[in-house]
Amino acid sequence: MAGGAIGAGLRALLLLPVAGGGRTEVVAVTLVENVVGSLMLGIVVAILGDRRPRLRAFAGTGVLGGFTTYSTFAVQTAQLTVPPAVDAAATAVLLAVASLLLGLLAALGGLAIGRRITGARPGSDAPREAE
Repeated sequence: MAGGAIGAGLRALLLLPVAGGGRTEVVAVTLVENVVGSLMLGIVVAILGDRRPRLRAFAGTGVLGGFTTYSTFAVQTAQLTVPPAVDAAATAVLLAVASLLLGLLAALGGLAIGRRITGARPGSDAPREAE
């Protein structure tokens, strides 16, 4: 719970400078937060793997889960498709595709960075199947 509070607090701090701005600025910050969070989560997962599960839960699920925000991304994207912004539907699709692709690329990059830091081989951080 503390990790989530820390992550949500960091996200709120990043939104403060654009809080009075237009929707474009807020959506851009949300996109950046989600991409950076995906990168950082990839690093955490690669470095910790199955070791130190409590730290991984705190940093990954807690801090980075609180920092990133799928629900805000989903609502912001949906708002671009309803009146009066219905003409922005193409922007909504572009935002959704960009968020997913950039998030995936950032996560892959984070995994690669984490493996490089630890000297681990690819796949060594993959979750093990339940026994």
